[in-house]
Amino acid sequence: MKVGVVGNPRFADIGALLGRLTEYGAANGCSFLSGPDLVAAWPEPAPSLAADSSIDLLITFGGDGTLLRGARVLNARGVPILGVNLGRVGFLTTTTPDLLEEALAAFQRGEHRLDNRATLDSCIIGEDGTTRSPGSVVLNDIVVHKEGVARVVRVTVWVDDEEVGVYSADGVIVSTPTGSTAYSLSAGGPIVMPDVDSLTITAICPHTLAVRPLVVPGSAVITLQQAKPWRDEVLVSYDGQVEATLKPQDRVVVSRSPDSVKLVRLGNKGYFAGVRQKLQWGDLDDREEK
Repeated sequence: MKVGVVGNPRFADIGALLGRLTEYGAANGCSFLSGPDLVAAWPEPAPSLAADSSIDLLITFGGDGTLLRGARVLNARGVPILGVNLGRVGFLTTTTPDLLEEALAAFQRGEHRLDNRATLDSCIIGEDGTTRSPGSVVLNDIVVHKEGVARVVRVTVWVDDEEVGVYSADGVIVSTPTGSTAYSLSAGGPIVMPDVDSLTITAICPHTLAVRPLVVPGSAVITLQQAKPWRDEVLVSYDGQVEATLKPQDRVVVSRSPDSVKLVRLGNKGYFAGVRQKLQWGDLDDREEK
């Protein structure tokens, strides 16, 4: 089995984890390709993981941000992702460092399931009709937001061909069900189960009580455009990791992609077990140690 590995090199024990991978691979027929950030941390040099590398599994060492970066490296090639949580929440990750070898063995035995997570397509259409796109998969969200000083941005939102209205806010988030537990949730959006065919539109700190999150069909095409008075410092960001600058009359068009990201899941725990454990969902009594 050929496995790609990406991770956060700032984690203190990343070298020890890569050493354990090397030992496991030697005993269980696995070879590893390294993301560029981890090249110096391997006990022995590992081949480089390129965008077109042929692999059977991608392991991400870090939190949700690292997993999102791994999904962007794969760019919807259908390769399963096994997230190993080295962070605090790691809502999208699957396992922990102490269960690393057990998780790999379970994957090799086929004792796992794959969650197919929806992704987003997007393009920026200029006033002259030219288009730009992020060029990679977007798993969580696309956000139009202000830059710099604490001033609002005014964004007109359309769903399909119908205008929803003008949002005066710090920004507007369009999220997948997976992204509903990320930035959108922090901005007051709902939790949407991953298998619900929908998109969510959430305003960031709206300047009126009349603006609330919207859940629209997954087939909807959402358009965002800065409303007058135009500002020069408006950005669009993709999964909080890639961004582009919007000109005053640029339109951001967002739709559900036909591609998906495959997350490895182990054991029998359901979605809400993760919500309770990682997001501390529910009554305070449920947080007491038993």
